[in-house]
This record gives sequence, structure tokens and C-alpha cells, in this order.
Amino acid sequence: MKARRSILALGAFFVLAAAVAGCGSGEPGNSVADVAGNPITTQAFNHWMYVAAKSQAAQSPGQPVIVPNDPPNFNKCIAQARKEIPQLAKTATKTLRTDCKQLFTSLSSQVMDFLIKAYWYQADAHKLGVKVTDAEVQKALTTAEKQQFPNGKGFSTFLSQTGQTQQDVLYRFRVSTIVQKLAAKHNAKVTQAEIEKYYAAHATQFGTQESRNIRVVLAKNQADALAAKKALSSGQSWATVAKKYSTDPTTKNSGGLLNGVTKAQADPALAAVAFSAPVNKLSGPVKGQFGYYVYDVIKVTPATHQSLAQATALIRQQLTSQASQNAQTAVDNRAKKDWLSQTTCRAQYAMADCKGYKAPKTATTGASTATTG
Repeated sequence: MKARRSILALGAFFVLAAAVAGCGSGEPGNSVADVAGNPITTQAFNHWMYVAAKSQAAQSPGQPVIVPNDPPNFNKCIAQARKEIPQLAKTATKTLRTDCKQLFTSLSSQVMDFLIKAYWYQADAHKLGVKVTDAEVQKALTTAEKQQFPNGKGFSTFLSQTGQTQQDVLYRFRVSTIVQKLAAKHNAKVTQAEIEKYYAAHATQFGTQESRNIRVVLAKNQADALAAKKALSSGQSWATVAKKYSTDPTTKNSGGLLNGVTKAQADPALAAVAFSAPVNKLSGPVKGQFGYYVYDVIKVTPATHQSLAQATALIRQQLTSQASQNAQTAVDNRAKKDWLSQTTCRAQYAMADCKGYKAPKTATTGASTATTG
């Protein structure tokens, strides 16, 4: 079972953030999809399935690279699994076929999204007159290389580990740069007025609430609460009294101590009196949700609040990040609107970027919730 899970785990990671891949041309019969008359060839798909599997395997040294690119029977995948993982040599074909299918499903939708959106972004760039030069692409790659491989070493190893060629990486950078330029058309500079509006609408985010350290005995009835208060007044310790009278498992064995409690966290009945009570004054009993409280506020930590000037840098960063996300969403929404209806996929490779795709139904289960005071 452990060996079988290792196959499925290969499909758990495939990150290609804002990156796309190049596809060769070919006859429709040798394609997995067609985007406005441009085929995505089976050869291109298989190449990037290998990249996906190899990149995943690189995360765990020694992990075999299993490439499930022969649906629906997956005979090659099954043979490869048996060869690469000796423990599976005698595993039933039906079982391995199921594993290969699950791995294929996990990887193929990501690879197809990777390939299809390459066309979508480039087609929209062409419509909008957005151009990217070879010099820009090379500069972006060179900058990234210097950042990730500062000693000038490691890039060749990276290519080998991920199964990519330098042309693959250049193409990814080309389309990534196109996406950045498309997003720039939607990305507006954050203004001071927007910062002030955000500050006013989210004032509670820029500071801390008042909190109090409180000792409590939560007794099951008023008589026990009065007895606890009398014992405390006569000089008995909180540790002794809480252990004898408290029904609260959280504080019973800690001398009744609640540290750093905010008004919103406390039982409303206790909060109503404890957050206006003076320090070091034994009070109660007060009837709450779960019994009767005897309490003593021992420390008050005042609320804090940042000024607009103090909060401006953080707000600008948050709004800039949100604007960037919104711009990327706008790019994706336009690409989908323009090209989804012209994107057809072979049934075995269908996913959300394909015209007419319907997600398979999945079983749902009910859930229950519980609340505590």
C-alpha cells in the first residue's frame, strides 16, 4: 500500500504560477485540444505531463517518475509502475490501472490549463496590440537566474531535474511577461483617498482590544458561589478555592486565572461587569450561562490603536496586492470570455477550460457543528 500511495503522491504538486508552455502544430487527429483552429498536440501534452511528473519527483529524491499519459487503459503507465517500483510487480492490473487513472486526472487538468491558457493570453495580447520582444524575455530570464542561482551555477541542474529545455523556460517567461503587460492595463495606482477609506472601514484592524487578567470561580449554584467568595475573603488561596468550588475545567486547576481575556471572549454576563470593575476587588456572584461567577480583575491591558499615518504603509501594501489579484482575475476573465467558446478538447482530456465541460458529480456528506460557551 505504501508503494501504491507513492504513485498517487506524484500528482500532488504542479505549480506553474503565471507560466505557460509552447505547443507544436499538428493534425487535429493527433491533438488533445484545439483553440480557435490551433491544435495542442499530443506530443506537447506528453512533454508537459513528463515535466509535471518529473518536477514532482524532484521534491522527494529517489521518487520514481511515473508518467500516466496513455489513457484510457494506461498499459504503459502500469508497466512503468511495475518496473520502477518492484513492490508493485505482482499487484493486480485493475488496481494499478485505477492508480494510473487517478494520477492522470490529477496532472492532466493542470497541464491542459497550462497549455490552453498559453494560447488564450497570446491571442488576447495580439488583439490588444501587446507585444513582447526577445530582449525583454531574455532580460526576465537573466534576472530570475541571478536571483535563484546567484553563483551562476545550478540552472542546468534545474533544467535536468524538471525535464525542461531552455526553450521551454524562455517560452514560459515570454507568456508570463505578456500576462504582466495585460494585467498592467487593469492595474491602477493606489491613491491616498483609497487608503483613507480603507482605514475608516477597517478601524478595528489597526490596534488591539482592551484585555484583562481575571481570576474566577465558576460555581454550579449561587450557594457554592457565596461559599467560595466567603472563603476567599477569609484569606484562603484562589488555588484552594477554585479547586474546591469551580466547575470550569479550564481554570479549576490554575487558581481560576484567565489571562488576556477580551470582552468578546468572555461570557457576556461576566464581561458586562468585569470590564467595568476596578482592579483587585473581589466581586460577585454574577449569574452567567453556565453557573455563578465570583471574580477579581488583577490586571488591565488598555486598547491600542494605530493612527492613519502609522497604518498607511501596511494598507498600501494590502491594497496593491489586492489590485494585482484583481488585475490577474480581469485578464483571466477576458481570456475565458474571448476563447472558451472556441476551445474544444478530446473527451479524455476535458477540463474546465474546454467548451461544454461539465464537472463530474461527487458525493457530498452532511456536517454538524457544535458551539461552546
